[in-house]
Amino acid sequence: MEENTYNLSAQDRKILRELQQNARLSNAELAERVGMSASACWNHTRQLEKEGYIQGYVALIDQKRMGLRDTVLIEVTLNAHEEDTLARFGAELAALPEVLEAHLVSGEYDYLIKVAVDGTAGYERFLREKLYKISGIRHSRSHFTLRCMKSVPSVQV
Repeated sequence: MEENTYNLSAQDRKILRELQQNARLSNAELAERVGMSASACWNHTRQLEKEGYIQGYVALIDQKRMGLRDTVLIEVTLNAHEEDTLARFGAELAALPEVLEAHLVSGEYDYLIKVAVDGTAGYERFLREKLYKISGIRHSRSHFTLRCMKSVPSVQV
C-alpha cells in the first residue's frame, strides 16, 4: 500500500531533512542532529528506505566541471502516440548520457527533455548523432537555459 508524506512523523521528517542536506552523515551524527538514540534513528532510517521515502543515495556531479557548460530544454513532438512508440522513444532517450531528464507531458508537444551539452557545437552533435537518429520525431524546439534559478535533487521536506 502506498503511503503519503502526511503519515510521516516529525522525527521522520527531521531525518529526511538532514539527509537531504548531507547524506554522508554517520548514523551517530544523524541521531544527534534529530534528537534520537542511534538505534532508534537507524530503525527509522531503514524504515524510510523500505517504504520508499528514501529512494537512494547519490553523488551530485558538477556538469560544468565535466565540460558540459550548457543545459538545453527540448520540446519534442512525435509522429505517433501508440503506447509502444512512446515506450520505445522513452527507452532510447533514457540510454543517452546527455539526457538529464525526460518527461512525457501534456500540451502542445509530447516530451520535454533536459540535456547537458558543451556549447552549441556539442548540442548540434547531440541532435545530429543521437536525438535525430531516434525514429518517430515530427518536430522539436530547443531552449538554451541562461541561468538556473533553482535546482534541487528531490522534493523538499
